[in-house]
Amino acid sequence: MNFAIQHSDLRDLYDKVVAGERLSDADALRLFESKDINAVGAIADFARQRKVGNRASYILNRYLNYSNYCILSCQFCSFARKKRDKDGFELTIEQMVQKAREALALGITELHIVGGLHPSLPFSYYVDFLKALKALDARLQLKCFTAIEILHLAWLAKKSVEQTLTELKSAGLESLTGGGAEIFRKEVRHAIARGKESAEEYLDVHRTWHRLGGRSTCTMLFGHVEKLEDRVHHLSLLRALQDETQGFTGFVPLPYQPENNDIPVRVPPTGLDQLRTIAVSRLYLDNFDHITAYWVGMGLKLAQVALSYGADDLHGTIVEEHIFHMAGAKSPQLQTEVEMVKAIREVGRIPVQRNTFYEAVKEWPAKARQTEPSEPRVDRL
Repeated sequence: MNFAIQHSDLRDLYDKVVAGERLSDADALRLFESKDINAVGAIADFARQRKVGNRASYILNRYLNYSNYCILSCQFCSFARKKRDKDGFELTIEQMVQKAREALALGITELHIVGGLHPSLPFSYYVDFLKALKALDARLQLKCFTAIEILHLAWLAKKSVEQTLTELKSAGLESLTGGGAEIFRKEVRHAIARGKESAEEYLDVHRTWHRLGGRSTCTMLFGHVEKLEDRVHHLSLLRALQDETQGFTGFVPLPYQPENNDIPVRVPPTGLDQLRTIAVSRLYLDNFDHITAYWVGMGLKLAQVALSYGADDLHGTIVEEHIFHMAGAKSPQLQTEVEMVKAIREVGRIPVQRNTFYEAVKEWPAKARQTEPSEPRVDRL
């Protein structure tokens, strides 16, 4: 037993985890409130090891935002623009195809595509860009749209959510993104994202997608105006839906970026809070296999530490990221595959390149070999 656990007042929670007992909401809140970060991390690391072994993953992906025009005005969002704004943008399908073609040449396996709720693009635009991107290479996995985008597209198409998702799936959609979850508690949601879909609507979009055989990720935006109890409530709703559908592939906690938006936050998420949130997520979400340390929001070095606090995935190479950086993130726009593999090895994990569904594409040896390429496969476009 880890020394930090043996002498901690959290020993009883460690015993529950070892016995395979599910943690309660009160247990999760206790972990969030604990000052013993070493014990919390050690318990989470034990749970990670039992769940996924000694492997840690990453994906070769590219972010692609088709537009940042949006009919909503979420208080926390620094990405959205109105048509009158000079820094708004909107990509043609041909421009998206060209960006995808360049990414494919670099070894990308996934396109991660989201945008604002565009005021005038027709439903056919979304169907057509999925078909055009899939036609480039059938192996290219398309992970697209947040739940609120799906609701918007259903409104555009004048169809039910199920009909809309079925049509998008036929056009090439393979996975929904987890964005837009923010915090589910109604009062908090109203304070940071007034006018956005409700928690029930978010969950129902993912439930419907899962029932159609689809998979998705899910998120939580933390470190703004929410209370610790609100985080536990959020996680409880995700755990309940996962019990119901088993459709979530992974969970991605997103640390709030306080710059360039309308929500004043006196103390943004600290490194300690980020590590604790990842650890509690690993322990409470016992029906999730994968917990991602999102390096864009955390920075690669802290994400690397998070691999010892319950995380088993570093997300992707990304290449071009707008949403977090427009909010003030100081992390690089991309990480190379070489850097990702190196970061995983430095904490004693086995690097694994994965696909959209967290399935292994390539497993690297635990230690570098002289024959490995020194140049990154993913570079700036």
